[in-house]
Amino acid sequence: MSLGAIFVFLIVSALQLVDRYLDLARKRGSQSEEQIKLRLEIKQLLQEANQLSTPSTFAQAAKLKRLAAAKEKELAKIQEQNTKKTQSLYDKYRKFLLVAKVLIYALLVLWFWSTPVTTVPQHLLQPFGKMFSWRGVDSATGHIVVGILPWMFLTSRVSKLLCEKFGFVLLRP
Repeated sequence: MSLGAIFVFLIVSALQLVDRYLDLARKRGSQSEEQIKLRLEIKQLLQEANQLSTPSTFAQAAKLKRLAAAKEKELAKIQEQNTKKTQSLYDKYRKFLLVAKVLIYALLVLWFWSTPVTTVPQHLLQPFGKMFSWRGVDSATGHIVVGILPWMFLTSRVSKLLCEKFGFVLLRP
């Protein structure tokens, strides 16, 4: 395995890792102290309302439930505003990442266009050897010569799969 193949794999994996990190961070979201405080107040109000279950305290329980419902509406507004802010931020990061990916992939293709990325024994690529071959078989060793485009396709698929399987490591609570 040549150093060029490892270099391309590491670059493509790093780009996939950043992409996956953005996805996980967007899905996870963030909670401000105000949101956490409101959630605790709502929980406390509902607990107090449930404790007041006798007919003589019905009015107090209803008042506490209405207060909790009002706080839930306030919390929903805050969450919606926070979601809009973070969504626009993630969209900017995603656009920047897309431009970076296109530029880096184009540079890698230009760099390795005329040279093979790696050579692999024929038995390892048995059914797909022709798809990965760049200019056929290396006459000196009998190995299949792999070009940049198939190698980038292969490494992007592998790195995407690895990021999906081990994505839980990226964002620990």
